[in-house]
Amino acid sequence: MAFVAAVATAFGVSAAVPARLRVQRAAAASEASFDVVEKTITELQDAMAARTVSSRQLVAAYLARIAAYDQEGPRLNAMVTLNPRALDAAKALDDERASGRVRGPLHGIPVVVKDNYDTRDLPTTGGSIALTGFSPERDAFQVRKLRDAGAVIIGKTNLHELARGITTISSISGQTRNPYDPSRNPGGSSGGTGAAVAASFAAAGLGSDTCGSIRIPAANNNLFGLRGTMGLSSRQGIIPLSHTQDVGGPLARTSVDLAVVLDATVGLDADDPVTRDGEGHRAASYRDALTPEALAGARLGAVRNLFGSAPEDTEGGDVVRKAIDAMRDRGATIVDVAIAGLETALQGSSVINTEFKFDLLDYLARYPQAPVHSLGEILKRGDYHAALEAGFKQSNAIDSRDSAAHRIALHKRAAVRELITAALEEQRVDALVYPVLSRKAALIGEPVRGMNNCQVSASTGFPALSVPAGFTADGVPIGMELLGPPWTESRLLSIAYAFERAVQPRRAPATTPALVNGKRPPPLRSAAAIEEVRATFTFDPVTGRLSYDVSATSARAGAVSVAIHRAAKDHNGPVILSVLNGSASTGDVVLQPIDREALARGDLYLGVRSMKGESRAQLQFRPE
Repeated sequence: MAFVAAVATAFGVSAAVPARLRVQRAAAASEASFDVVEKTITELQDAMAARTVSSRQLVAAYLARIAAYDQEGPRLNAMVTLNPRALDAAKALDDERASGRVRGPLHGIPVVVKDNYDTRDLPTTGGSIALTGFSPERDAFQVRKLRDAGAVIIGKTNLHELARGITTISSISGQTRNPYDPSRNPGGSSGGTGAAVAASFAAAGLGSDTCGSIRIPAANNNLFGLRGTMGLSSRQGIIPLSHTQDVGGPLARTSVDLAVVLDATVGLDADDPVTRDGEGHRAASYRDALTPEALAGARLGAVRNLFGSAPEDTEGGDVVRKAIDAMRDRGATIVDVAIAGLETALQGSSVINTEFKFDLLDYLARYPQAPVHSLGEILKRGDYHAALEAGFKQSNAIDSRDSAAHRIALHKRAAVRELITAALEEQRVDALVYPVLSRKAALIGEPVRGMNNCQVSASTGFPALSVPAGFTADGVPIGMELLGPPWTESRLLSIAYAFERAVQPRRAPATTPALVNGKRPPPLRSAAAIEEVRATFTFDPVTGRLSYDVSATSARAGAVSVAIHRAAKDHNGPVILSVLNGSASTGDVVLQPIDREALARGDLYLGVRSMKGESRAQLQFRPE
């Protein structure tokens, strides 16, 4: 990787050790002791103000978590590059604080940035090995604004290669995993940022959204993610996918954190003329505009035909419906809305395929030193992940910027805008609400099926906020989307803030728990003895793997059955794992999130059944 030498210098370690391992060892050996898991920006800022922790110590603490969980443990693979100067940058900000200067709520706060944002001191690859080592001369607009606000760029995150997809796989780093279930994808294309923020690798992060690339990772990682009104903030310095649909913005664990980052990154930029449209519309402060009573009197339109109609859509749809009911219970008026013709208008309204080739060409033309200068060159060199081949070739086959396909897409996009505008006005609603995706995150390697509602905001240019709605029975996050008229970000955020305060939908992923002495927590053990049965269990809280060794000393084969049950409130709970049907058995299994939570609560018990009847023993897990 391009950052090998820089990281070695920053942490004072041998260049002979692989780069990722060097970073892990250095971070684990750092002075970090402050627990950053799930800490909000306000909490971190208060701790620094009280001298409980320094910015440098925060950086070290986040680096230790990256070391423990990015390439080890659940192997999230969220990070592409770590900033070798992050500790020094944090120390400089600590010195500023000591001198009496605090720039604002982001002073000294570590954040991550999607690797399609230009950074003057770190490579910008877009997830493509074709851009290995590519380093633009200046920061992207939003990155510069973050630095000016005092944020520390701790590193850059993986993305679906060149942002062309929604599962986050790239030729530079491979597949990123979902921290709630590492067998599933984290969404995309900003999936590296989504996974990193969910796993507390940083306080918040930046992503980009052309058709769901902020909102889908937010939904899949139990986060808040905003696609603002086109023109709210600049796209300057973001590798483009589609100039008429691209938007950059924040992902965060709370609505307040998102508002803090939004305050720092919006604004007029002469290098992106569309930002002129935002003049007079941007809030003085999105954070200060948050109101906890926003649900009282709010009027929301639940768009029936964006929930999906297949049986497989019920699971995710029910989570969103329950969240909508919770908003009704807090004072919101919910209107049932069906927008006739919307699905037909949405089909073919995306201009990604027809603009990508030419927008990438224009971006690379500004950098003579870039390793490649066109999508065609990337294809010719074979410098792309196999999963991107069909889409890249399809875009490269477009001959003209003004193609018939492009004109048809623009026409359909105008039709979508008319339909959505009419629905908002006729129903007199503050926002439309519907699932971000109608189904939970797909397993890695499987296609994303069901309703993907990303194009509603992308085609209209209207703001859309992904809000954590809740979890499926097996512990996978589901997100709901709030879409409002142009420049209503403050209203959307306030509605989300009121919902968040009432329901508290955020839950940390079990695969990335708090570190113990700078390392992953040790395995837990439990032992049980019931009549002739002896059993020992070892549970790894990071991977969720449960190993067992069970024996029945005097049982005939098949005469004794031993199983782990999940306790229920008013009756014996169901079997989650049969561990013995004979005289002896060993094995291991990865527990589902719902069963990991039951284990943590002490709600698992061992049941022994034989001709004599049933006996049971509660399983209490303790560190080895």
